[in-house]
Amino acid sequence: MYAVISTDRIQMPPGAVMRMPGTWQDYCQLRDSRGNGSIPRLKYHDGEILLMSPLPRHGREANILADIVKILLDSQNRNYEAFTPITLDLPEVSGIEPDYCFYIDNWQAVVGKDRIDWQQDPPPDLVIEIDVTSYTSELDFLPYNVPEVWLFKNNRLTIHQLVDGKYEVSENSRYFPNLSIQTTIDICVATAKTKGTGTAMSELRRSIG
Repeated sequence: MYAVISTDRIQMPPGAVMRMPGTWQDYCQLRDSRGNGSIPRLKYHDGEILLMSPLPRHGREANILADIVKILLDSQNRNYEAFTPITLDLPEVSGIEPDYCFYIDNWQAVVGKDRIDWQQDPPPDLVIEIDVTSYTSELDFLPYNVPEVWLFKNNRLTIHQLVDGKYEVSENSRYFPNLSIQTTIDICVATAKTKGTGTAMSELRRSIG
């Protein structure tokens, strides 16, 4: 399959990543040309547009990590709001579409909202990004001041926490400080590969009581 990129049609083979110069207006036209769809994923920063057509592995890993977060929050009786797909944008500055984002401390600020104003509303507390094709970076979320970004690549999780205006790598999540998230992910991913994701999540629930 060949890639076709125009304001009327976007077609990319799975796993493909394209980088092209473009204005904010070009980015908006490409974004809107997808209609109600969310593929390919789009990103805009500093006069450059990136397009990525995700592989099935991308969506599977994103759902596993998001399910883990939901189960852990439920075990703590903590409320939250979760969004996917969702577009974060600051006109003329940045546009990014994270795999999953969670409002945990600030869930009340967005509960029931159909639209989020990124210039007025608080950012997500936690963003999850799966990097199968070297498309994403924690720095994509710096303009939005996202407190914590999980970047999952090659079965390894890197937790980036916002400290004094920049991201620093942390061993633990601020939302689950007493838990090794990497170990939890390793167990769930391994179980999902042999027994299925539903079984993996059921076993996680049982293990944490």
